[in-house]
Parts: sequence; C-alpha cells; structure tokens
Amino acid sequence: MQQLEFIHKTNEYASLNIPFLFLVDFEMKNPFVCKLSQAQENGFRYFVNGDTNSKSELIPKISRFNMNISPVSKQGYSNAFNLVKQNILAGNTYLLNLTFPSEIQTKLSLEDIFYSAEAPYKLLHDNFVVFSPECFIKIIYGDIYSYPMKGTIDAAIPNAKEMILRDKKELWEHNTIVDLIRNDLSMVSENVKVERFRYITKIKTHKNKLLQVSSEIKGKLPNNWKNNLGNVLLKLLPAGSVSGAPKQKTLEIIKKAEGEKRGYYTGIFGIFDGINLDSAVMIRYIEKTTIGFQFRSGGGITAMSKENEEYNELLDKVYVPII
Repeated sequence: MQQLEFIHKTNEYASLNIPFLFLVDFEMKNPFVCKLSQAQENGFRYFVNGDTNSKSELIPKISRFNMNISPVSKQGYSNAFNLVKQNILAGNTYLLNLTFPSEIQTKLSLEDIFYSAEAPYKLLHDNFVVFSPECFIKIIYGDIYSYPMKGTIDAAIPNAKEMILRDKKELWEHNTIVDLIRNDLSMVSENVKVERFRYITKIKTHKNKLLQVSSEIKGKLPNNWKNNLGNVLLKLLPAGSVSGAPKQKTLEIIKKAEGEKRGYYTGIFGIFDGINLDSAVMIRYIEKTTIGFQFRSGGGITAMSKENEEYNELLDKVYVPII
C-alpha cells in the first residue's frame, strides 16, 4: 500500500468512526490499514492493552522459554558505533538509535511467543511477532499522548532505580527524546506539555527484571483530527525514540551505520476503536527470515556513550517476557 492510499483510507475510516488496524514500517514504504473486522483475514492477530482478536484463553501458554543467541559481532558493532561517534563529533547528530539483528534459535513458534509473551502491545503476522512495552501515541477524545521510553537497567543491580535516574548519559538522552517528541507533537497539536517526567516501570522477562524510564507528553488536537488522522500519523514518523535527533540527518546516518532496511521493526502499529486510538512502537521484534529467526534490538548513542555498555544493552534487550 502506498502512502497516499494509506492516508486516504485512514482518514476515511476515522471520519466515519469505523474501527481499523494500522501499521507503518520504519522507512514508511509499506504502510497498511484495514477495518478491524478484517484484521484476521489479512493475517494479523493483535493485542492492544486488552483489546484483541485472538482467542488466547483457548491457547495454552508456555511457562518456560529458552533461546540461543548469536548477536552481531563485536567488530561489526564497533564499526557502526565508531561511524555514529564520528558523526556526533562532527555535529551531524547528537542522539542516534543504533540497532542490529541477533540470530536466535528456539523451539517455539512465532504463534507460541505471541500467545505467551506478557506485553501491553502484541502483533502477530506470518513473518514476525512483536511484544512491545512502548506506546507510540494514544488519542483520547481529541487529546494526544506520547510516552517516549529511554533508559533501561537490570532491576537486580543494587540501587538500580537511583542509579539510572542519576546517570548523566541517560538523563541527557531522555531529555533529548522528550524535547524531540514535544516538537513532533507541536506539529499536529496545541498546548503541548510534559505531564510526567522520567517515571519508572518494571518489565519481567524470561531472564530477569528490568527497569524502564519513560515520560508522558500531552497535546490537544484540532476538532477535525479524525478527518486528517492518516496525515497526523505519518507526520510524526519515524518515532523519535527509535531514530534520534535531529531526525532527518540522523536517519541518513542510521542507513549507513546499519547497512540494511529495518522494515516493520521500529515502525508502529495500533488500532482505532471508532472513538479513540492506541498504538505502539514495534520494538521487541522477532522476524522469520530465510536463515531463521532474528531478534532485533539496540539503543541510543550519544557523545557520552561507551561502546561496551551499548553493546551489552543491545544484548540485554534480546528477551521474551514469558514469566
């Protein structure tokens, strides 16, 4: 589906209060939208904060999960990291989300993972599964909300909460993303303000527990927002938390550093229920490829980033929240 068709259909469905499912890839080359009633016949099973078209109660959940991980080599990561650092020092970017796929081996199917993973946002298709903890935007009676997520730490580390909230690199990175999202929301709404700044949520995984740092930003959409919903969505993309700042130049550097398209990884998906909208950033993403399963992950690089710490964060994010 082309962008113009996506915009037209999204605007039409929203203006007529027709519920629909949508997803947009990171490069915005293959957006998709269909009526919510047609999601399953189009190959999609979704779970969005309890709203779902899957009969999960009929599927036994997996209680144990193991996988073998073959991540990007240290040298391969180092080459990309150094390219990013060179561009930061040159002033071309000051925050860039660098990601890579890790090959994984597991006996579970994508369907097993979809039904067993604990996450507020889940999406299953033939070639990928997403179990995302990160909201992209919510629209509730004309108010638009975003919840950028930046900062992850192992909850088992002594004083983990205090440590991540004091960390200067993490604070600077979070400030940058909050500022970027405020600017993004200001393009489509008014009275944009930060409602909550750097609050902590806990995520349970098959390996451990993680603490995640987020903020809440709110704006007011125009009264006719449904008539232009497709335009609003594309104007906000790619999501700031998985690209960087300044956005356009950073996207050029990402393309060079990562060396391949992300596709639907770090894109967005969501549902419009006829009144309100809820959506997620497509992180925590497993894709079926010709060589097997790949789990894509990464993190934000700044002038203060240390290579080994960023590589380890990439590995820490290779998890499935089966508990």
